[in-house]
Amino acid sequence: MAKVKTSRYDAVEQLRTPEEMAAYLEACIEEADGDAAFIAKALGNIARAKGMAQVARDSGLSRESLYKALSGDRSPGFDTILKVVNALGIKLHAEAKGG
Repeated sequence: MAKVKTSRYDAVEQLRTPEEMAAYLEACIEEADGDAAFIAKALGNIARAKGMAQVARDSGLSRESLYKALSGDRSPGFDTILKVVNALGIKLHAEAKGG
């Protein structure tokens, strides 16, 4: 029997366009079930795809603080989330829950 070779999946490789990034974040928000750290990790993946140094410059935050805030190990403050979302060029919106 031949051995199966696997590689680690990295969502960052699939996030090439702003539309893909926004769709990924929307899907993560829907699946998060209130887990802010999960959403922070998704933002971290998008930031890595866009370039962490660029996101740091655009958000006014240091790269180190971005890596910590978006690691998925903690829930960053909402002010940090807003800065990152703005730096990523993603627009957050709200709508009423259905049903």
